Amino acid sequence: MLMMNKEAEEQGILQAARMICIAARTAPKGRGKDLLVSAILTGEEKDAIQLKMVEIAERDSVSFFARDAGNLEQSPVLVLLGTRKEAMGLPHCGFCGFADCATMVKAGGTCSFNSGDLGIAVGSAVSRAADMRIDNRIMYSAGKAAVEMKFLGPDVAIAYGIPLSVSGKSPFFDRK
Repeated sequence: MLMMNKEAEEQGILQAARMICIAARTAPKGRGKDLLVSAILTGEEKDAIQLKMVEIAERDSVSFFARDAGNLEQSPVLVLLGTRKEAMGLPHCGFCGFADCATMVKAGGTCSFNSGDLGIAVGSAVSRAADMRIDNRIMYSAGKAAVEMKFLGPDVAIAYGIPLSVSGKSPFFDRK
């Protein structure tokens, strides 16, 4: 078998995306409660996120969403990492700004551990990407588009996108 550049890179980046999701899954989580949701998008699904990012850029006058959409267009794979919202039930915590979990839930707040755990998982994921020398960028914009489109399910309220690229020059460098 002979596998040349493009074919090897296409297969390799998908395998890398799987390894990146594994790194996120095994990241430490508060109380050991796993609320992480991960997905790997290519093709039409990735393109749909990109179009939603452009829509949000125009709708909300946030130009960096369009810039990020341009970066995503140059990336064959998008990893999405999100978290479901759920109170941890820790006594005397208050990190969320509410007196207790019941008050937070009633007000529609978000447990600080949900976003903190997601941040740790994202850090672990991009560290794994760096270990494999895969160009990547953490994008709130791609995560917001995914949440609005409910790509990760109706219970996911916070997400980040990590576009991946294997090319001679990173599309995430010299961004305008």
